[in-house]
Amino acid sequence: MVPTLRILIVDANQVRAAIIEEGLREAGYQHLIRIAATTGLVAAIEAHDPDVVVIDLEDPSRDALADMFLVSRHIRRPITMFVDQSDSASIEAAVEAGVSAYIVDGLKKERMQPILQTCISRFNAFRRLREELDEARSQLEDRKTIDRAKAIVMRLKGLSEEEAYALMRRTAMNEKRKLVDIARSLITAAEMLK
Repeated sequence: MVPTLRILIVDANQVRAAIIEEGLREAGYQHLIRIAATTGLVAAIEAHDPDVVVIDLEDPSRDALADMFLVSRHIRRPITMFVDQSDSASIEAAVEAGVSAYIVDGLKKERMQPILQTCISRFNAFRRLREELDEARSQLEDRKTIDRAKAIVMRLKGLSEEEAYALMRRTAMNEKRKLVDIARSLITAAEMLK
């Protein structure tokens, strides 16, 4: 069974747009919206709120790829881009811009469903990686904050590293707060008392 997805098709070429639309309809996708221009794409995506964006640019210009970069930064959606010709710089720029599937000379209606599924899967995989990276960065920042606060407690109370950590941890448990919140409070207080 094909999931109910809202798909935005962006294509100035009516013939090519019809091939995309026909391929998607034959694959069972029914919620299709077609627009002709890539200008104002962010606003169009916000207005139509699609689950997936399919763009056919034939020969992508630097400006079009710059627009894709803006789209992917502001509105995180799986994006499939069809082009007729490409070079390695354009491919790199498209991937950098957040395009999940960059298809060169492959606009055939029979290929629409597997390409769309690949695009969505790849987008989801990258989203999970991005979330894991953000979480790891956040944990690292929290660790640095705790270490900084621990150093303050060690200096002010003359405790060892383990004792300072245990004191901060005990305080967090007693106050029903996160250890990092206690650390932030300690750092703020120390900054005020300088």
